[in-house]
Amino acid sequence: MDYYGTIVKAETYFGERLNTQAWDTAIISDREKALKMATRTIDRLNFAGEKYDSIQESQFPRGLDLTVPVDIECACYEIALALLDGIDMEQEALGLGIVSDAFSGVRTTYDDAMFHDHLRAGIPSIIAWDYLKPYLNDPRQIILSRVS
Repeated sequence: MDYYGTIVKAETYFGERLNTQAWDTAIISDREKALKMATRTIDRLNFAGEKYDSIQESQFPRGLDLTVPVDIECACYEIALALLDGIDMEQEALGLGIVSDAFSGVRTTYDDAMFHDHLRAGIPSIIAWDYLKPYLNDPRQIILSRVS
């Protein structure tokens, strides 16, 4: 599978959502590229559970499921939209935590508490992040295993 979901499902999804001009005006090949990039972005996250098949390339399906959850497909569509809309994660990362800026005297103030989890994880859309969060491992959880 090259990406989560399908172009047809994405069309249906965006047909019921406002502010989708970047998707609507993109050519098919750019839509597919955006969905592929979105899938790669999703697959870099630390998901709970195991892949359905250990040799599958993508993170989903997982566990005993034979299909990709609709939430994962929706997250893929939202990330693709953000990418088509010109969100550049490198630029976003540079601006993480900036709470004030100045020109004369060149002063920038950072606050680590202002780092948004979705940007820290490389997800350019808060909507996509909300779809993805239930499937992620709890970052506060530590799993120990004894190896002999």
